Amino acid sequence: MPAILLIEDDPALARSLVSYLNASGYTVLHAEGQTDGLRTFSQQRFDCVLLDVSLRDGNGFAVCTAIRAQSQVPVIFLTASADEAATVAGFEVGADDYIGKPFRPLELLARIKNALRKHSAAPRLLTCQNLRLDPARGIVTKNGQEVFLSALEYRLLLLFLSNPEQLLTRERLADELWTFSGEFVGDNTLNVYIKRLRDKIEDDPQHPQILKTVRGLGYKAVQG
Repeated sequence: MPAILLIEDDPALARSLVSYLNASGYTVLHAEGQTDGLRTFSQQRFDCVLLDVSLRDGNGFAVCTAIRAQSQVPVIFLTASADEAATVAGFEVGADDYIGKPFRPLELLARIKNALRKHSAAPRLLTCQNLRLDPARGIVTKNGQEVFLSALEYRLLLLFLSNPEQLLTRERLADELWTFSGEFVGDNTLNVYIKRLRDKIEDDPQHPQILKTVRGLGYKAVQG
């Protein structure tokens, strides 16, 4: 039974959608806003995310950006906005589909089924030297042995392995962590997370061969 995360701050609409989708064969978990939604997403595996653009404690664009940094799960925006710019912005941050409110229930079901069908093929494995990252299962292995990472460590590694041999500036990394955690990430905090990640993935964390420092600029994942 496919699992859906509904991030919607309208209680009446949320209750209606949860009831309808449950009756249609889906397991639905409701989160009320950006913070609750990202926390819930990090704690459980979902097959699809239904995401309102306007949230009391943030916005759907930031949530979608954070989700895309760690997963390719289908994301469908729900919005009352008919603004073309908002629609384009949604696709630019990685949304799979966009449906305006009020929408017909059968149309929503059709869009969910279409998104799930498009994503039914397992995403490719991400590799770097002796590391393997499986985005479909959220599993990282080193020399065939599973490496257990925190949500933020996983997100950092996913970002690096999705952009091999590319410089990722400290500013971009800090912004990604800030968007995901909802808390400001300064230089010291970023240093801590980079060190923790290296401690888990490098053979010799004092002389890293995977996450290389580009002095004064940032870091990059080296393929070998």
